[in-house]
Amino acid sequence: MTERTKGASIKDVAEYAGVSPKTVSRVHNGERWVREEVREKVLAAIKALNYRPNAAARSLSGSRSYLLGLVLDNPSSHYAGDVQLGALKRARLRGCHLVVEPVDIKAASWTTELTASITALRLDGVLLTPPLCDNAEVLKVLDDLDIPYVRISPDRDPDRSPYVHIDERAAAHEMTTYLLDRGHTDIGFIRGQATHSSARLRFEGFRDALAERGLAPREAWIVDGNFQFPSGQDAARTLLSGEARPTAIFAANDAMAFGAIVAASKQGLSVPGDLSVVGFDDAPAAQIYSPGLTTIRQPVIEMGAMAVDLLLTPPGDEEARGGHCLAHGLVERDSVAPLANP
Repeated sequence: MTERTKGASIKDVAEYAGVSPKTVSRVHNGERWVREEVREKVLAAIKALNYRPNAAARSLSGSRSYLLGLVLDNPSSHYAGDVQLGALKRARLRGCHLVVEPVDIKAASWTTELTASITALRLDGVLLTPPLCDNAEVLKVLDDLDIPYVRISPDRDPDRSPYVHIDERAAAHEMTTYLLDRGHTDIGFIRGQATHSSARLRFEGFRDALAERGLAPREAWIVDGNFQFPSGQDAARTLLSGEARPTAIFAANDAMAFGAIVAASKQGLSVPGDLSVVGFDDAPAAQIYSPGLTTIRQPVIEMGAMAVDLLLTPPGDEEARGGHCLAHGLVERDSVAPLANP
């Protein structure tokens, strides 16, 4: 034991306690993201191994690289672009640089490549966007590397890390209520990519609002998309091809809403005269599209900026490092008309 404890590392402590190196780091820094029984086990291991952290060990409060990583699965999306913009501006303001690391989880070697990139760049911290923020393998890579991270819109394990989000379920509920108040009870819904928690939360908000009016979603009018424009077109064609069609379509994001408007136009339907369409996100095109899209404003740029602030918050400031819910807003434009004879 004397030989082993002489130069015990954080990995030695983690192995002794049966936890990850990240958990050891959290306990050592006094963070609250650890269950009490786990904390006691780690403290006992630290004492048993006489662990002393290397003064040169990297930590966010004593960073030497000033590099933050933004890890995402679709860097070309509007959502990812806005997260990047907000994070980039705030990182520069805080004296750091932002590095974008795309991850393709369909590739066989993605975990090896991600590990190699983070190690080579000596990142001081990582921002995670959906769906990667809930991916167990991604989180394990970061935990094993003892890299601090902040998640944007996670769906699980809220105590695992600092995070920022909006109440997507409440926002979708508000939008559905907006349509119901204008006489639309026959509403089609285009869901997003199944791996995104947003797809589920927005659908749940839609379903909640219908239930409050004694209604239920019509199965034939619930069509899956993938948050991309073409899937919105395809889904809308399906919704509008039946003998009975909805009077309104709620697309789970703006890109799919734009696709729905194009599909309606190709079928000779006018928006909002023959069909009302709403979206979610408030992409820049929403205000210049014709008609202007009624949508939910999700403050994605602000979420990216706050994620950087949370990542750079000293470990002792637990209140600032917790979960933060930003306000959304319903933006009313020209893509919805009241139903003439509800």
